[in-house]
Amino acid sequence: FRMIKNTHQQTPQHTLSAYSDNAAVVAGFPAARYRPDPASGQYRSEPVLASAFCIKVETHNHPTAIAPFPGASTGAGGEIRDEGATGRGGKPKAGLTGFSVSHLRIPTLPQPWEAPRALNPRMAPALDIMLDGPLGGAAFNNEFGRPNLLGYFRSFELPEGQGLTRAYDKPIMLAGGLGAIDQNQVEKLRLQPGDAVIVLGGPAMLIGLGGGAASSVASGESAEDLDFASVQRDNPEMERRCQEVIDRCVALGLDNPIRWFHDVGAGGLSNAIPELLHDSGVGGVIDLGKVPADDPS
Repeated sequence: FRMIKNTHQQTPQHTLSAYSDNAAVVAGFPAARYRPDPASGQYRSEPVLASAFCIKVETHNHPTAIAPFPGASTGAGGEIRDEGATGRGGKPKAGLTGFSVSHLRIPTLPQPWEAPRALNPRMAPALDIMLDGPLGGAAFNNEFGRPNLLGYFRSFELPEGQGLTRAYDKPIMLAGGLGAIDQNQVEKLRLQPGDAVIVLGGPAMLIGLGGGAASSVASGESAEDLDFASVQRDNPEMERRCQEVIDRCVALGLDNPIRWFHDVGAGGLSNAIPELLHDSGVGGVIDLGKVPADDPS
């Protein structure tokens, strides 16, 4: 990771933010914006403002190995949230999904380089991943309202003898994207005593449990029900609604009420809210009883 960061240290030109926020930000160019008027809700053209681009890629490998469609779908959704939660509010524009898997082993189309071998029964086969995963990533992007324009696909196995094969049985699912952000909204503002902490989105559910920890455990070492419980469920409609709130706040310009925010990822609210407070060096009061839940237990 130090080697990766060294690239920015050696050539920091045009980079406004790197390794410190939910996405990197690079300088753009002056551009007019067409957005709703905060008071009337009517769309209008705004004066030319300095704009910037937020860029992000991340992986969602373990969930995609267990359940390819929802795994890839929520991978794309998580990356979209990162763009929206960049600075004091970004706007996702275009998406990327990529997959690295083992040999496909298509039943009706065997290939000479595909040697038979034992596969982990707790992981989806490479063919299932490539049939369902791209659909999941594209579905979330489309339903959110962002085109998925870029991607890649790679199939690879390397037998090394003595029963050892290097392969992507646990796939790489890469989710990425490009967004826009006003240059005067790139820097977050530290929270102050008395600020309200708002949780925006859907209710808490007994799904997506232990996803962060499960991603570091070889699938098959934990109980099978825990593997499936760690896969999130996609909800692009709710995510679109949250993005509309962000867009309206950003449209207020310097009066944007958002000071600092993160998307809720691994660890849920138990991680997101303390992280939010810690980054600003403040404490807070958290009433878990007020968190809406869709599960009575």
